[in-house]
Amino acid sequence: MSADADHSARRRHCPSCLQVPHLLDPVDGGSSDCRGRMSPIAVAVPRTGGWVVIHRCVRCDELTSSPTRADDNQLVLMRLAVRPLAHPPFPLEAFGDL
Repeated sequence: MSADADHSARRRHCPSCLQVPHLLDPVDGGSSDCRGRMSPIAVAVPRTGGWVVIHRCVRCDELTSSPTRADDNQLVLMRLAVRPLAHPPFPLEAFGDL
């Protein structure tokens, strides 16, 4: 797992819980004034490498992403990464019929 994102980029999320406030960010062209809490729901690995945390706002359901950093909570990242395996979106019994 590569958790070393570009350290020149501004951190968007808390390194402990990986949450981020849903605020207006005119630098990135953001337009949200929701001010809800963005909870981490998944990790993604883009073609460029590294990991990206996917967040969903608990108030308006908007999705955003932010690159991981080396000092992010590794346990929380791994929990997000294995969640689809631990709780698949389909019944595992379906594989017995194949």
